[in-house]
Amino acid sequence: MNVVAGRFTRSLTGLLCGLVCLAGCQSETNSVGSAGDAETIVVGSKVFPENVILGEMITQLMENAGANVIHERGMGGSQTLWESLRAGEIDAYPEYTGTIQKELFASRNIKDEAELRKLLKSEFQVEMSQPFGLNNTYAIGVRKVPPDGISQADWDKVTNIADLRKYPDLEFAFSNEFMDRNDGWPSLKKAFELPHRNVEGVEHSFAYAGLESGTVDVIDLYATDPDIKRLDLKILSDELDDGRNFFPNYNAMILYRADLKTRVPEAVEAMLRLEGQIDNATIIPLNARAKLDKVPEPIVAADYLQETFDIEKTIRRESRTARLTRRTWEHLQLVGISVFAAVLVAVPLGVFAAKSPMLGQVVLGVTGILQTIPSLVLFLIMIPYLGIGPQPVIVGLFLYSLLPIVRNTYAGLAEIPRQIHESAEALGLPPAARLWRIELPLATRSIMAGIKTAATINVGTATLGGLIAAGGYGAPIFTGIRRLDWSLVSEGAIAAAVMALVVQLLFDIAERFLVSPGLQLKSEA
Repeated sequence: MNVVAGRFTRSLTGLLCGLVCLAGCQSETNSVGSAGDAETIVVGSKVFPENVILGEMITQLMENAGANVIHERGMGGSQTLWESLRAGEIDAYPEYTGTIQKELFASRNIKDEAELRKLLKSEFQVEMSQPFGLNNTYAIGVRKVPPDGISQADWDKVTNIADLRKYPDLEFAFSNEFMDRNDGWPSLKKAFELPHRNVEGVEHSFAYAGLESGTVDVIDLYATDPDIKRLDLKILSDELDDGRNFFPNYNAMILYRADLKTRVPEAVEAMLRLEGQIDNATIIPLNARAKLDKVPEPIVAADYLQETFDIEKTIRRESRTARLTRRTWEHLQLVGISVFAAVLVAVPLGVFAAKSPMLGQVVLGVTGILQTIPSLVLFLIMIPYLGIGPQPVIVGLFLYSLLPIVRNTYAGLAEIPRQIHESAEALGLPPAARLWRIELPLATRSIMAGIKTAATINVGTATLGGLIAAGGYGAPIFTGIRRLDWSLVSEGAIAAAVMALVVQLLFDIAERFLVSPGLQLKSEA
């Protein structure tokens, strides 16, 4: 029994030491700056190329003014960015007036930009710049070629959104954000009395692919999308029966925290140089370079700033090897730290569940409920408390790791034969000694299996952290989705799959060395 106990002690110590090393490096290598820090400004941007380009322009102008700036690209939708700005997680981001009026403050019935500007300043201490000059309004688009079963002559007569009422079987695919926005599908359906039921929410980039392949018939568009010209789409009029347009203007501008003016006045003055400088004719080719030509957004922004403001900035292109190395280290930290914390908490909980069957069922039930919460929802719930970056992802992964480790610890202890318990008691060993020297070593194989399951699942789930600036393999995956760049998507997805296989292999090898040969033979038999 001493040999078995020694192997258990070495295995647990080795695992914890390895994970502690990762935890120690986390704070040094993958920290995300926070707004309110006098030395660091955090700029955010949404998940589509145009917003990332505008965010990059803001960032580079501020850096040119001498500020230390972090750009968190592709953070999510309007609500995520707005809440991050209010919480002080970011200092500024590009927004659109229509989005603020119809989505963020839909219940306020704001009449114009002057009233909106006053509201932002008085209630939220947020400033709004003057518009850039581009109006990226929503639109509804279809192919010029008719769907099956509709003649070209009849399809040519479809010029207004209301005309779609004649074809209730059409397939609609709207961006996920548009499906739930106050100025999105619910209001559109009501305003034009659309009877359609075949309406699905998809990633905006995929909607174009669906339209191009003919699997969907109607999608939502951004007026500055380069795909409108590439696919030769027909934009339907949004004029209502009373002559008003359904979609308001979506003038691009900057929302920023009011205290920036006192913290970094030069940087604020620099970013406001974008006011009135970018109209639709300017932004559409920039969007095309990023989305269609696959040019990274920082380079697109740098080229524009050099041409317009004579600002020279060299954007260093990171090699694929360097990028993969950096992302691997970030991903490893997300998984390692969360599993490390889960081992510290879940193993004692599993022991408690085995020793106290009644309360143990409560423990298993609670950890089981945590497992049912969708991972992305869990990450987003954490943002108001932990901000953006790796912290909410690590906490979310920690919670997901509890169930497999608790359950396997419980099962490993419960399966120990009664005769062994009776023999230990006959030797006069106290309960703590029996647990540490006999029961836990005998349950090692089951506990290790639970930790291996948790670690493997976390490798895949951690990729969702790319949506909230947590780094890791999720970053190239979501960047690739944004640009429809499948090589980037594959880069992150394949790397995550390889890491999961490596993690599983390492645990299998560790088990061979750390679990008693006698227990291994028994299990194999």
